[in-house]
Amino acid sequence: MSLNFSSLGLSDKTIYIVEDDLPSMRYYQTLFQSSGADVMKFRTGKDFTDFISENKDFKVDLVIMDFLIPLINGIDCTRMFRKTRKNVPVLMITAYTSEQTKSEAFIAGCNEYILKPIYPEKVFSLLEKYLKPKVKQTVY
Repeated sequence: MSLNFSSLGLSDKTIYIVEDDLPSMRYYQTLFQSSGADVMKFRTGKDFTDFISENKDFKVDLVIMDFLIPLINGIDCTRMFRKTRKNVPVLMITAYTSEQTKSEAFIAGCNEYILKPIYPEKVFSLLEKYLKPKVKQTVY
């Protein structure tokens, strides 16, 4: 089965990637853009927190957050983000396997804690889970 990211039809969605590893950044960007989504990239936690504190009306539908990023870690970034955006999904994707870090991530407000490497099938299912509109079924 081949994945067709364009079938997700996310042209009205904006995804933020907070990641310092360039190959990971390019990987996510390629997958997300092939779904039609707009992508904003941040290489440090400080870049991300500066942006969200300086721009109150920014559009974001999903945040991909690494844990070990320069200057401000992913958990602190998530805490700051959650002060103003409580309902936007934050997915922490990291190679850091500590159970304590995983717990802290969920307490900070992450919706998912996913270990790298993350394969396209998983990325596809996460985009579908968090960004595709839920169809309400009428029960008769």
